[in-house]
Amino acid sequence: MPYSLTADSAELPDILARTLIASQKGDREVSGGGWSSTTHWSLILEAGDSRDSRSKEALETLCQRYWYPVYAYIRSRGNSRDQAEDLTQGFFAQFLEKGYIKQASADRGRFRSFLLVAVKNYLANEWDRQQALKRGGGAKVLSLDFEQADGRYSLEPVDTTSPAELYERRWALTQLDRTLDELRKEMRSAGVEQRFERLKEVLTGDSSGTSYREIAEELEMSESAVKVTVHRMRRRFGELLRELVGETLDKPEEVDSEIRYLFASISG
Repeated sequence: MPYSLTADSAELPDILARTLIASQKGDREVSGGGWSSTTHWSLILEAGDSRDSRSKEALETLCQRYWYPVYAYIRSRGNSRDQAEDLTQGFFAQFLEKGYIKQASADRGRFRSFLLVAVKNYLANEWDRQQALKRGGGAKVLSLDFEQADGRYSLEPVDTTSPAELYERRWALTQLDRTLDELRKEMRSAGVEQRFERLKEVLTGDSSGTSYREIAEELEMSESAVKVTVHRMRRRFGELLRELVGETLDKPEEVDSEIRYLFASISG
């Protein structure tokens, strides 16, 4: 099971703060290197280009990555679990089949905002239907883990000011979940997944009372080696976060402001 960030993960702002501070100091190791033309808004536009054979796969990937913030938004609008599942499937079925993505453009804002506007419009059109939506009708239905989603939703803060704020918070946590999962995959490939599983708890500097010496003994490492490993994990986390955040942005200079927005969405 991938490491999942819960809604009350108090340490998360520290992860984001470290990434921002490093980039503001001009730390090349955290800035993530060059700006790849395949990892920003052009990928989203490619997903909407029906002439490109890769567009269908790219669009399905986007939907699979970002469906949960949509589900959380719909659920928090007063819908039951079943209603939210139907509406979420219905929205993404239309998103896939009717080419909503073609309406996207970088000058309309970030993909995060575009997706929220799209689901608001969808709900406005579907809200008054008396009959429950059939899951996507004749359109293709995505394989979405709603059982897990409802468990995640049960952890959402009950005092969330608005569904839109919950959507933004879940978007931010989704980005962090993906970043941690990518870091795990890299460390697994390097044969040190056990270190990730043990050190993910101190990745942000919150060791929960466990000393580096105790962790070193558990991992059969020296204390200094543990500290170096944690430092490298934090640095790589920052690189990966910037890369993933950049996927839905048009310009590299927007990454820091987007990370600041994520920070505010989680800590606010």
